Amino acid sequence: MYSVIVVPPTCGSTEGQVRIAAGERLAFGRAGTGGGLTIDHSGVPRAAGEITAHRSFWLLSNLSEDQTYVVENPEGAGEHLKIAPGRMEAPVPFEFSRVVLPAAGDLLTFDVWAPRHAFRSADRRSLPGAATAPAFALDRTSRYFAVLAALCEPRLRGEPHAPLPAVEQLVQRLHPVWPAVSRSSVYWNIDYLALKLRLRPGPDTAAPGLRVNGKKESLVSLALRFDLVREDDLVVLATPAGEMVR
Repeated sequence: MYSVIVVPPTCGSTEGQVRIAAGERLAFGRAGTGGGLTIDHSGVPRAAGEITAHRSFWLLSNLSEDQTYVVENPEGAGEHLKIAPGRMEAPVPFEFSRVVLPAAGDLLTFDVWAPRHAFRSADRRSLPGAATAPAFALDRTSRYFAVLAALCEPRLRGEPHAPLPAVEQLVQRLHPVWPAVSRSSVYWNIDYLALKLRLRPGPDTAAPGLRVNGKKESLVSLALRFDLVREDDLVVLATPAGEMVR
């Protein structure tokens, strides 16, 4: 059974997809790939790289002499890997990936899917002792979580390098679900999140003038890195948040 699906550029149907099974390899480049994926661009090396399939992930070899390739996670809010020139069999763990090739001023892309990712759930009934404490205890019905979701929204919407919203923009975004929202309440919730998630510097130690901006960037970086806020969580911006006890 195939374990990796390669979607060539401008592929509009399943017939154009390339399926490879675990252990199989697919070369890609401008020409001479021996039945592999041909990318017709003068800036792409004749033998640009090679994909090797495994059961739940795949390996990428960069055969270029001087170009770094980037593998993006389209669902990862900016998460990516850099594959240096000459690097062989770099493991790619993403279920959905976009390979970006720099080519004479252009950025060419093709997608790679690894649909055989598997997950398991521990049977807590069979494990003695107390349950493990959660790493980040967040109440998704609270107002502070709505503030965090609004902070993360631009980057979760597919703009990984988007500037973070200003406090005034957060107030405007949150008003439909939180009519009483104000600048001071947004500031309060940002401070509360920084304390709850144990970010430093805290309110008393941050440099004057940099407290809120640095705190927002730290919150978003932490939230997206550990999936504390996912795209599905943006539903809280369409549903009134519950009351938060201060």
